[in-house]
Amino acid sequence: MEFSSVDDGEKLFGRALEALAAGETTSALALLERALKLVDNPSWHSYLGYCIAKERGQVRKGTELCIASLTLEPENPDHYLNLAKVHVIAAQKSEALSVLRQGMSVGGNPEILALLELLGTRKPPVLSFLSRDNIMNKVLGKLLGRMGLR
Repeated sequence: MEFSSVDDGEKLFGRALEALAAGETTSALALLERALKLVDNPSWHSYLGYCIAKERGQVRKGTELCIASLTLEPENPDHYLNLAKVHVIAAQKSEALSVLRQGMSVGGNPEILALLELLGTRKPPVLSFLSRDNIMNKVLGKLLGRMGLR
């Protein structure tokens, strides 16, 4: 009996990953919760964390779940990707970029690369002899950006 519940949990997790790949986080969340009731696999928690943050807006809980998975499997780039997605949901772009770079350093994957390219990196300040936060750099950067010259 125990063997079948483990198999069922694995199958549900596989279906949850397919739903995530298709962009269906609502169904992925339901599948993950069912799978984790059958088999409490801590390495699945980062996927649950992302789904909870996306669907329920529970960013803090999602972050905690992702970090717990990272603590157990620091070499798994998927956990870094899930944590970065939670940071994006929370509008924490710099944290997301940092986590994505860490994910690339442990092996990376095409999804991490795609998200890195989507988020992009900051352009250098217009006036390099002034700090990035200087009002002149901010105003000139916005002005040149609107004009399409930057």
